[in-house]
Amino acid sequence: MLEFFASDEFRTVVSAINTGCIRTLQLFFITLIGSLPLGLLICLGSMNRWAPLRFLQNKGNPRWLNAVWGLRPISAICRLVVWIVRGTPLVLQLIALFYVPGMVGWFNWPGGTSSRMVAACVTFIINYACYFSEIYRGGIQGVPVGQQEAGQVLGMTKGQIFRHVTLLQMVKRIVPPVSNEVITLVKDTSLARVISLQEIIFMGESFLKSNMGYSGLVWPLFFTAVYYLVFSGLVTLFLNWVEKKLAFFR
Repeated sequence: MLEFFASDEFRTVVSAINTGCIRTLQLFFITLIGSLPLGLLICLGSMNRWAPLRFLQNKGNPRWLNAVWGLRPISAICRLVVWIVRGTPLVLQLIALFYVPGMVGWFNWPGGTSSRMVAACVTFIINYACYFSEIYRGGIQGVPVGQQEAGQVLGMTKGQIFRHVTLLQMVKRIVPPVSNEVITLVKDTSLARVISLQEIIFMGESFLKSNMGYSGLVWPLFFTAVYYLVFSGLVTLFLNWVEKKLAFFR
């Protein structure tokens, strides 16, 4: 067994898994960079109170008609998107985005790793943005209304109240649930192999059908698990550090 570490097969396994690890890291960081701000926009959209037909509401109208006139289109669209994304598996979303456009004749993704990475990043960003939007919404609604009213008494605008009062307290409240989603994202990156993106799990599985025997079966999976454990551990330490830094809001 120890001879495997001095063989060319070992170097082949490590090189392949390192390549997959780089793509996993790219997918992870691109998803975070895109989904965190997009999630805030979706959150604000879902909480938008603009109702263009509200002036048609009347006490003499049936309740259902007043509900129609009071419909908030921006909020309804955002909530519908969140409901669809949260209600369907991420694997299904990956398959739909990468394969369905070509099947229905819209367009075909070009071959190669780059197009698969783009498709995976877009899918992951939309998926996690919807989850983050619900976390943001819970954090915003958790801030006492009295503090917003106090800001209005002090003459602050709605934007100033959001930036200086609501946003700061929201950040402290959402760190634990966001941390859980980030840790989940570390492991969810492995789902990208369903569209043949050569991430770390894909590269590890590629040796299962090789002629490397027992070593080719066990060690690739072992090294893959070690990579995930180290990556998850580093992310956990960083998020714990962030949570401690925000402890002054208590």
